[in-house]
Amino acid sequence: MQQFNPYDMAVQQFELAADRLELSEDMREILRKPKRELIVNFPVRLDCGRIKTMTGYRVQHNVNRGPAKGGIRYGPDVTLDEIKALAMWMTWKCAVVGIPYGGAKGGVICDPKNMTASELERLTRRFTTEISIIIGPHSDIPAPDVNTNSQVMAWMMDTYSMHEGFSIPAVVTGKPLSIGGSEGRNEATATGVLFTTRRAALRIGMPLKGARVSIQGFGNVGSIAARLFHNEGCKIVAVSDTNGGLYNEDGLDPAMVQRHKLEHGTVATYPRGQRIRAMDVLEVPCDILIPAATEGLITEYNAEKIQARIVSEAANGPTTPAADAILFQKGCLVIPDILASAGGVTVSYFEWVQDLQSLFWDNEDITHRLEVIMNKAFDAVANKADHYHCDLRLGANMLAISRVAEATQVRGIYP
Repeated sequence: MQQFNPYDMAVQQFELAADRLELSEDMREILRKPKRELIVNFPVRLDCGRIKTMTGYRVQHNVNRGPAKGGIRYGPDVTLDEIKALAMWMTWKCAVVGIPYGGAKGGVICDPKNMTASELERLTRRFTTEISIIIGPHSDIPAPDVNTNSQVMAWMMDTYSMHEGFSIPAVVTGKPLSIGGSEGRNEATATGVLFTTRRAALRIGMPLKGARVSIQGFGNVGSIAARLFHNEGCKIVAVSDTNGGLYNEDGLDPAMVQRHKLEHGTVATYPRGQRIRAMDVLEVPCDILIPAATEGLITEYNAEKIQARIVSEAANGPTTPAADAILFQKGCLVIPDILASAGGVTVSYFEWVQDLQSLFWDNEDITHRLEVIMNKAFDAVANKADHYHCDLRLGANMLAISRVAEATQVRGIYP
């Protein structure tokens, strides 16, 4: 099997949309490459007293529609190409839901599961210092991503604020409520997945109540999605994490599975279900499949085995272009990542706006605003797909790229 490169995949998706849009070569030259790639190597003192040099990245893909926006991830497999791909997808994600941001992404190569809280704090504060030359509330606003959370964002916000000499809550989003975080931010990505999946079910005439749902990845997004879909009357038939998967055709109780994971470290050993491989959750009998893990897991090698009628991409880049073609031919409706998982960045935008104006909204207001934006975006993408007789991913990419291209054209090139 050829080694998966997420940036090559992101560029391939871009070129497919650019071809249909008949985008000029000059515009492609601007949009296919990141604006800025920052690589930093910095020392971190471990609890044992040793010094370890860490490598981190911050990539800004495009800022023609507004400040750069994108998460920070920690992991042993973080690569520059992965961060570049994620930054490009963030540009399209912000554009497809119509919020005034460009795309960025960041990451540090480390193994956070084998680091103490104090080591993670020192790593975070030093990394923030290293990238402080390009981040800021009006230039580039980080957020949580894989293996980072609201506490990491609190450390980042505090470090940046200490450099400036006063508190700047709007420099990051996904913070705790006590320092300027927003209601609804923690559940936002999963809530956006629910809203777009509702719309997709209406599109194909499938009742959401009683639908069988399989979720790959039981982290923050996957576990909350399980709870939300369960509350909608769906049957959660399969879940997985890095240690394995679990299948029960009669349905699983997400709250009980979550409790088991907190106590035992994995969903795979939950007793009320059949243990399966983590990748098998993609292929179990279901109506809705929610990939909520990492990139490139749905490929031409397993797409034919997927039985779902709707694939709602809660993860970034889970489906390769070759797999997209197979799923489209099968009649499976794929809600692309830049649409399905855009709830997180949308509520991050709400948080940023609230921080800038020092005026906060309640959870009901947040949820209503999010639903309006997600439904409007889904309908715009569906209309584009219908007009061009293509799948939703190509429709979403065409819509997003045309909006970024328009902003680029209107602004012109300096000097």
